[in-house]
Amino acid sequence: MCGRYYIDDTTEKEVNSILGNIFQNTDTEQKPAGDIFPSQSAFVIKNQNGHLTADRMAWGFPRFDGNGLLINARAESALERRTFRESVLHRRCVIPARGFYEWDSQKEKFSYERKDGRPLFMAGCFNLHREQDCFIILTTEANSSVASVHDRMPLILEPEELESWVLDDRAAEFILHKTPPLLKSSTEYEQIKLF
Repeated sequence: MCGRYYIDDTTEKEVNSILGNIFQNTDTEQKPAGDIFPSQSAFVIKNQNGHLTADRMAWGFPRFDGNGLLINARAESALERRTFRESVLHRRCVIPARGFYEWDSQKEKFSYERKDGRPLFMAGCFNLHREQDCFIILTTEANSSVASVHDRMPLILEPEELESWVLDDRAAEFILHKTPPLLKSSTEYEQIKLF
């Protein structure tokens, strides 16, 4: 599960250095920084004429019954689900972030970032809903850096996998089953041990 992620002031600059000024033709006044919540508009990286480009989309697919949003899809079964199949096959995207949050069973919040300090690239897919492109984040079984807090985590891509994920259908099927890298976690406060 991934219900909130965040971007800081350096995320765009670092993504540009990795992908070659991908944000150069986007509206700088509309670039979000801080926490990104479901239903909000955020930048994603997608295919445009065989090249990676940045575009704004809303986070979440509207549910068929009109009650709420689908914000995540399980990477392991997304190709089997009618709601996600065509999007995963033909409309894959990457959601850049500094990190994401997860809450444990005691409602304590943990943040997760890459150990090397680079931006996180979360695998996603998108679709057109009510004349607006909307994206979801693909999740996978949590690795050991997240498993003690939650059993799911975003499917994290390495910078060298971005083009393959977005542009190469065969590579994308393989990437759906990869294990994400280990992440560093932090909390807003540290627990004090008495003994």
